[in-house]
Amino acid sequence: MTGVDRDAQALQGLKDVQAPAGPAELLVADVENGPWPLHGRQFDAVVVTNYLWRPLLPAIVGSVAPAGLLIYETFASGHERYGRPSRPDFLLQPGELLQAAQGLRVLAYEDGYLDHPPRLVQRICARREPVTEPDRPGLLLPLPLTHPEPAR
Repeated sequence: MTGVDRDAQALQGLKDVQAPAGPAELLVADVENGPWPLHGRQFDAVVVTNYLWRPLLPAIVGSVAPAGLLIYETFASGHERYGRPSRPDFLLQPGELLQAAQGLRVLAYEDGYLDHPPRLVQRICARREPVTEPDRPGLLLPLPLTHPEPAR
């Protein structure tokens, strides 16, 4: 598991999280003013909540591995009536999250009002199709193991 935030304090709650492969990798990075720290890496699941930086959307979608999931929820246009964020820079326009997830198979999508607290959001769950053999489209190819077993 990998977590990225510009605020080290925000990551503190994850420091003791143990994933099956070991402790969480926590990266403090200002992705809006610096390089994307996960360039070239792909993940089985990418989860983004309450965050929008449009220049980063292609990198976020690109970091979803074959057969992986993107789960994304953030504030939508019209939310300014309920509080912050209120700047259009940080509010998704209608259908914008669907547009950003092009190339992925949308499993669920919502755009609307939620209670407790009152807010307008868009959220999506989308999957990148698994890699298949060209001559046998129904057969899934195994993904490489991250920790192969030693030869005997």
